[in-house]
Amino acid sequence: MDGYEQRKIGIIGAGPAGMMSAIYASYNGASVIVFERNQSVGRKLAITGKGRCNVTNNCDNAELLKNIIANPKFLYASFSAFNTQDTIAFFEGLGVPLKTERGRRVFPVSDKAQDIVNALKGEMLRLGCTIKNERVTEILVKDGKVYGVKTSLAEYQLDAVICATGGISYPTTGSDGDGFKFARALGLKVTELTPSLVPLETTENVSELMGLSLKNVTLSAIDNDNGKCVFSELGEMLFTHFGLSGPLVLSASSHMRNMRTGKYTIKIDFKPALDIQELDKRILGDFSKQKNKDFQNSLGALLPSKIIPYIVRRSGIPPNTKVNEITKEQRKVLVALLKELTFEIKGFRPIREAIITSGGIDVGEINPSTMQAKRISGLYFAGEMIDTHAYTGGYNLQIAFSTGVLAGTHSAWGD
Repeated sequence: MDGYEQRKIGIIGAGPAGMMSAIYASYNGASVIVFERNQSVGRKLAITGKGRCNVTNNCDNAELLKNIIANPKFLYASFSAFNTQDTIAFFEGLGVPLKTERGRRVFPVSDKAQDIVNALKGEMLRLGCTIKNERVTEILVKDGKVYGVKTSLAEYQLDAVICATGGISYPTTGSDGDGFKFARALGLKVTELTPSLVPLETTENVSELMGLSLKNVTLSAIDNDNGKCVFSELGEMLFTHFGLSGPLVLSASSHMRNMRTGKYTIKIDFKPALDIQELDKRILGDFSKQKNKDFQNSLGALLPSKIIPYIVRRSGIPPNTKVNEITKEQRKVLVALLKELTFEIKGFRPIREAIITSGGIDVGEINPSTMQAKRISGLYFAGEMIDTHAYTGGYNLQIAFSTGVLAGTHSAWGD
């Protein structure tokens, strides 16, 4: 710190990154003002994980980095400073017991996201952080150095500013891109902002399948411009009135770039454990047990009932055909359909429905060891504002917490 003078830190945004920044700046001796335009803190955090809040993932740093989609190397220092075990210890230390579920996902034992919000807010208040419900309109910079912020109500003199305003997904929670406007106004590079971890709209009408959940299927995303498979994984997915959603679809969406109608095809393998020959044998076995049944009534052991009429239609096999009359060629078409049911993607759902924003402050603008802007002294960034994001599973909140810890700590130290 500069001599014995207490540094004044302003934090824009009281989401997970902003609140963690405030706490760690306070731990390191700073006087902290948090500017939050909403009347309550942690609005988006309170609805994450369907209101349960997937706080982090109970894994080591190597596994954590494997799940970062954009710019993982940038996060080495953040995760070294504050890892998933630190996050678990932090919240349990604040009196929120946690549990680990399938996929190493960590949740509060209470299943209440609000408990995480309350713990962060309570710690900020205990440390003496001031929360001001004012909207910041400008970050004040002179001669390459931050000296304060201007809000809708007043001007504040500060030694450093941490910008943690989030992305542009869920704008109703306050994430509407203010931070990116500030960054551009200061001449910093912001990469293209697109939805990520977002449902997909299909060209085909699949509304009849709405609500159908598929488990243990393999979903692949193909870039039709070059024929490359950009994503392929086993897991769960869901049909909706507009197209496709669920964990596999959200993960696939984060690998899709330059989206336009017809650029991507989604392929679903209903029976990933069986190859084409084995699946053909399985179907023959099913057919032999029900020789006199109509085709449309013969697939119950193979598929969920809701999708059978759809598959029958896509196969082109007349529904009333007796199974003992189905030709080898028709069976071949059916096998191919079950191994590779295709959907042309029309586009992403609106960004307001995305879990996170892809893109943000170019990582080349930020010192990864401190989160300080390389070209503007005293300006720090944390959380979803930065051009880095991950799969679902608690990884994105871990990015927010880790970058928040670094930004808070180093802003208080003045380096």
